[in-house]
Amino acid sequence: MKRILLFIATNLAVVLVLGVVLNIVFSVLGVDRGSVGGLLVFSAVFGFGGATISLFMSKWMAKRAYNVQVIDQPRNEVEHWLMTTVARQAQQAGIGMPEVGIYDAPDMNAFATGASRNNSLVAVSTGLMYGMSRDEAEAVLAHEVSHVANGDMVTLTLIQGVVNTFVIFFARIVANLISSFLSRGEQEEGGGLGGIAYFAVVMVLELVFGILASIIVMWFSRQREYRADEGSARLVGKDKMIAALERLRRGPESQLEGSLAAFGINGKRHSELFMSHPPLEKRIQSLRELR
Repeated sequence: MKRILLFIATNLAVVLVLGVVLNIVFSVLGVDRGSVGGLLVFSAVFGFGGATISLFMSKWMAKRAYNVQVIDQPRNEVEHWLMTTVARQAQQAGIGMPEVGIYDAPDMNAFATGASRNNSLVAVSTGLMYGMSRDEAEAVLAHEVSHVANGDMVTLTLIQGVVNTFVIFFARIVANLISSFLSRGEQEEGGGLGGIAYFAVVMVLELVFGILASIIVMWFSRQREYRADEGSARLVGKDKMIAALERLRRGPESQLEGSLAAFGINGKRHSELFMSHPPLEKRIQSLRELR
């Protein structure tokens, strides 16, 4: 419930901010709101704006949604090991030291998030810390550090922004075509789609186009996972990463949700087209073939 309320409140704030930004952009550019150019501006502001704001708020949201306890001063041997391991890997990868945190969850998982290579968070679940060996946990941490080093958060945000823009734009273009078709030959006033009907058609089209577009986004996400696995193999050795993935095969499904699911070590198990992570078997095979 906390995550749902946080999600709703955040999205309302984002819509409010983007509404203000949109008015400023229209005023500066002098674009007609009712034109195709105006629609494209509207789509780009909300498409890229929503994705960009989510990126900059990602650390704040993650900490609150999962009650991540950021380690400032290690209180025990486990926290000390976590900090020193991430610090060593970050130095090897050439990035700034991420914040390191632990969150309470039974599944073996970890995620990385943040706006840049030098402003990131790496968090691990208690299930991972106490369910994996140190070698396996080290490989998982190297995987997340590699996500940060590869700039995956920014890359996926840009891809999501482009996709969002086209989904919003084409949904309204098609809705306008439907409205024009329905009103063709109508003499009386009010032909075509009314306000509520038009809005409903747009929502349905955005849902359909969004599902199709997610196939593209998830494909990019899966390629990014292979790269992070390879990055982990370079940092700690591929045998450790293979062992970690083998352990994940025997563990429960990931409980991460939303955008964080794409940056966890383990993803949801469903149709591969809509998976943010490749099947574990394919990731293991890819690592075995790595030279």
